[in-house]
Amino acid sequence: MRLALILSLAPMPLIAQETLDFSGLWRANPTAQCVYTGGDGSALKIEDNTLFGVENRCDMTNPVNVNDMNAQLFDMECAGEGERFEGRAMFMEASDGGLYLIWDGIAFKYERCGEDAAVGTVTTSEELGITQ
Repeated sequence: MRLALILSLAPMPLIAQETLDFSGLWRANPTAQCVYTGGDGSALKIEDNTLFGVENRCDMTNPVNVNDMNAQLFDMECAGEGERFEGRAMFMEASDGGLYLIWDGIAFKYERCGEDAAVGTVTTSEELGITQ
């Protein structure tokens, strides 16, 4: 009887969490190239639970699903420009297929780069001949 009571109070096994896949190249605006260079104007790159940004990289660990939001929270362990820092960030699928990255009270919106992103496409108004 005592064993039955103890077993009934034991926590239930955790159900495996769905892993959302944020891998790929993400650009901040339609005129940004879909190439990761690590510098300004570069696309953001997520690969193998690592976020590669402008002159930094962050290991994305301990994912926690956010109920009913197609989102996950990650612990971020980062290094860049000679410094190390940590934080917590939420990655959320946007309804248009993009990505919201919410970090330190700021929400960033990215669009996914296609697997066959065109190289050398027109990226600025000047290249189109539009001037003020």
